[in-house]
Amino acid sequence: MNKERVLEKQKLFESISQAQLGYFPTPIYKVNKISEELGVELYLKRDDITGPSVFGGNKIRKLEFLLGDAIDKGSSYIITHGATQSNHAMQTATACNKLGLNCILYLLALVSPDMSNLKSNLLLDKVLGAETNIIELEGGMTEAEGEKIAHEKAKERIKELESEGKFCYEIPVGGSTPVGTLGFIKGLLELYIQLEENHVGDIDYLFVTAGSGGTLAGILAGISLLDSDTNVIGIAASPKGEEYKERVVGLANDALKLLGVNETISRDSVKVDTNYVGKGYEIPTEEASNAIKYFARKEGIILDPVYTGKAMSGLIDYVKSGIIPQGSKVVFWHTGGGTGLFAEKEIVGDIFD
Repeated sequence: MNKERVLEKQKLFESISQAQLGYFPTPIYKVNKISEELGVELYLKRDDITGPSVFGGNKIRKLEFLLGDAIDKGSSYIITHGATQSNHAMQTATACNKLGLNCILYLLALVSPDMSNLKSNLLLDKVLGAETNIIELEGGMTEAEGEKIAHEKAKERIKELESEGKFCYEIPVGGSTPVGTLGFIKGLLELYIQLEENHVGDIDYLFVTAGSGGTLAGILAGISLLDSDTNVIGIAASPKGEEYKERVVGLANDALKLLGVNETISRDSVKVDTNYVGKGYEIPTEEASNAIKYFARKEGIILDPVYTGKAMSGLIDYVKSGIIPQGSKVVFWHTGGGTGLFAEKEIVGDIFD
């Protein structure tokens, strides 16, 4: 990939509002011992250390554009959604504090927290001073029903604040909007500049966890923008239907429109593997637990049980089963989430012998 071409594409972002939150570019490097054992050149893109706090992650890229947009619109209250151990919610609270914004969270208790002994991201939300509203799934309530209640409560809170003359900006789960997706188009361009500067050259595969869709959409949009041949594989963290691919396509193409370009992605370019989800979101798998231990003990790299552990278990299986040929160049986009190791036992699983 020609570096000058990538730099030219970066100019597309010059007229788009962006808050300064992260420490970019995040590092990329080869994990030598695991590369040797697997027989591929495996590189890690370390978005677990985006900053601004020690608990960084991929959502900071989205939040730079989302909160830039919010500030442009005069908003002082940011409302967002997620599970009680949501990385996105915690990173939103962090980003809001850095920018002097008020943060309100609506969190679904997929695993009911002990409020007298808070853990992981929910603890951090409280330390950060975010207004936290927890929706318990009581009496057989489904996740969809809980989400509906969360959005109704958020709507009421927004109405209350607006009646006081406050301006609010609501962000959906995972920050996955066309504006948020811009963060990962820019991130993909950042990656390709690093690959050239580090003399890695073209890569064959790029693996990333597939959650709310914006990260995968941004990467695929960036691939389209550069006309790259890299195979992008999204490893699902939760069950996904065919409509998920349509969502990713919509996010990618709407984000590309915001950049004023004619490039698009097609549904065929969206590869999402659900074989490593296990029993569901925030439910650990043995394979993910093994991947967490493997990376921690071989390279000192911390993965998490909800997202990156499952994604890495998929990558390892692809290599061992021969789907990825020996000698291939592979990038794993580490999206963070290490705080998940300090969550409730039901989420953490069995990660030590």
